[in-house]
Amino acid sequence: MTKKLYSLLTILVLAALALSACATPAAETPTTAPQPTQAAPEPTQAPEPTAVPTTAPEPTEPPAEPTTAPVAVKACQVTDVGGIDDKTFNQTAWKGVQDAMADLGVEGKFLESQQQTDYEKNINAFIEEGCDLIIPVGFLLGDATAAAAAANPDQKFAIVDVDYLDFPNLLGMGFSVDQPSFLAGYLSAALSQTGIIGTYGGIQIPVLEPFMTGFYNGAMEYNARHDADVQVLGWDPVAKTGLFTGNFESLDDGRRMAETLMDEGADIIFPVAGPCGLGSAAAIAERGNAWMIGVDTDMTVSSPEYKPILITSVLKNMDKAVYDTIKAVVDGTFEGGKYLGTFTNDGVGLAPYYDNESMVPAEIQAELDEIKQDIIDGTINPMGEPAS
Repeated sequence: MTKKLYSLLTILVLAALALSACATPAAETPTTAPQPTQAAPEPTQAPEPTAVPTTAPEPTEPPAEPTTAPVAVKACQVTDVGGIDDKTFNQTAWKGVQDAMADLGVEGKFLESQQQTDYEKNINAFIEEGCDLIIPVGFLLGDATAAAAAANPDQKFAIVDVDYLDFPNLLGMGFSVDQPSFLAGYLSAALSQTGIIGTYGGIQIPVLEPFMTGFYNGAMEYNARHDADVQVLGWDPVAKTGLFTGNFESLDDGRRMAETLMDEGADIIFPVAGPCGLGSAAAIAERGNAWMIGVDTDMTVSSPEYKPILITSVLKNMDKAVYDTIKAVVDGTFEGGKYLGTFTNDGVGLAPYYDNESMVPAEIQAELDEIKQDIIDGTINPMGEPAS
């Protein structure tokens, strides 16, 4: 038993030793805290608070709206039957529109009247089109323009050669053509070699009489000052009778009228008949030994082929009046009423003599300058009783 017990104890001891060898030894607790390998970082300072603005920021401007080009003013001319290229009053008025197109950027249009029944139709067409300013040209368009102005009070009108209408939306343009015509009559009487000068008209309407009366009275003024006896054919200002073609467009009628006057001895002729005057110019140029006074526009410029037979032209500066009226519409200052072109405001005048200046004696030119000033001052009335 002793031997077996001893063996059993030996086995137990050996097993205990084996188990203790397999157990993990416990870690020793250090007596002091280990030193850190690096210095601890300094604590980060809190950032300063951002200052709050005391005033609200200015609001950002909103983006600009896209702009559109302003609509151009539209100026629309209605011609008389002579047409836009008549080389007299229709064409001169159209030059005023063209100048406004170039200088003011306006849109310009025209409608030609082939006959008098076209006046109302053309004016109404431009009203429907939305023209800002409608410009009828000529005395014969007065009735149609008056009717349109009355029926369309918001439509602006400016009519050439009519100064008797009274509408707040209409400007009537008149011209004291008797003033330069008086000078033309005086000059013609001074230069005539035959002692006979002549004039004639287109249609006998009131707007032509100042041309013909001024011309007649100017010649009579020359007679009175120089004790001369120059005769004027074609117009009697007292009886208001004279020579008329009955139209403004027939060159053949103008030719026949000039031939009639030259056959009666006239060596200077003053046609007041629109394009009919071109027929007279052709007859004078062909026959020779006679001269012509142009009308409305500077005929040396408009018809340079007749420059050799032209002494001067009686100017009715419609282009200036039309231009100024269009500018008033552009500027927003247009008003109805009446415009009168005179020597004082350069609404009328005489054209230069150009190459024929040498035929006008210096003393005659001095007299013309004096007479012009007398007319401006009111000392001479070109439409008064003729001098005797």
